[in-house]
Amino acid sequence: MLDKSFNPAAIEQHWYQRWESSGYFSARADDPRPPYCIQLPPPNVTGTLHMGHAFQQTLMDALVRYHRMRGCNANWVVGTDHAGIATQIVVERQLEEEGKTRHDLGREKFIERVWQWKQKSGAAITRQMRRLGASANWAYADAEGQKAGYFTMDARMSRAVVEVFVALFEQNLIYRGKRLVNWDPELGTAVSDLEVETEEEDGRIWEIRYPLEDGSGSVSVVTTRPETMLGDVAVAVNPQDKRFSNLVGKRVRLPLTGRTIPIIADEYVDPEFGTGCVKITPGHDFNDYQVGKRHGFEPVSIFTLDAHLNENAPAKYRGLERFAARKQVLADLKKENLLVSEKPYK
Repeated sequence: MLDKSFNPAAIEQHWYQRWESSGYFSARADDPRPPYCIQLPPPNVTGTLHMGHAFQQTLMDALVRYHRMRGCNANWVVGTDHAGIATQIVVERQLEEEGKTRHDLGREKFIERVWQWKQKSGAAITRQMRRLGASANWAYADAEGQKAGYFTMDARMSRAVVEVFVALFEQNLIYRGKRLVNWDPELGTAVSDLEVETEEEDGRIWEIRYPLEDGSGSVSVVTTRPETMLGDVAVAVNPQDKRFSNLVGKRVRLPLTGRTIPIIADEYVDPEFGTGCVKITPGHDFNDYQVGKRHGFEPVSIFTLDAHLNENAPAKYRGLERFAARKQVLADLKKENLLVSEKPYK
């Protein structure tokens, strides 16, 4: 007797299991047929699939099925991505609900929790893909033996990444160098630009006076992070700004440091912003880093990985936490009559 209503879930599950168990989605390296291979950008194991994933996988599935019907050795390579810091944050939030931190667990136990989350979330993602009917090649079993496709932190994947990096290095196609990153002193890691969200907040802006080396006057700069002035390498003005054209090439005394730095001209400077003079701190600002590269300045990093001042700062400030250093720098600037003003700023 027929059911009163159609139940697609049961039908779809039956046929998908039959397709997969029959090997219809598999592919072999020694297959003589023309190859057609596509790689699924692996979804992050930070949650479950959303509508964007469903749309993407529908398009890829249509392509794979079309080429399979044409007689190609079609291989749709699928898997999941560890997502790095994003996954760590998810697990840390779970611990927070339990009143714990990753430090309470220790490194090994925390990594165990991360892998537990990967198993739970990764399994949900692969179930969703199968539920969508994705004709993917599930032949590769992950470290836990699940037919879940590849995982970016599987031993084989990690080894392949290392081998490729070594090969590229040996061919002089890549090099290791220093560059600015988004560093999180709490998490103790760099954070991808894609994971950083910029928000406007109420803050303060300070105007600081830098005396000219020859004693003929001074220039003023404005900053929201006065402690970073200890890592300044130059003061920049716009080359079209006639107010400062006679100062380009001269040097100023960098307050509190005993160093002198040059005044340079660069199109980056907006003459209408602040005083028209900009402190250049390549070690702690992305725009300043580019200015520094153009003018041949080496970045001066004044912070440790946990946001305390390091050996590049004057002895008085070494070891101070960044906000404590800010407070001390402002007090010393005021004492030397070099702090011009302080204003609210967004």
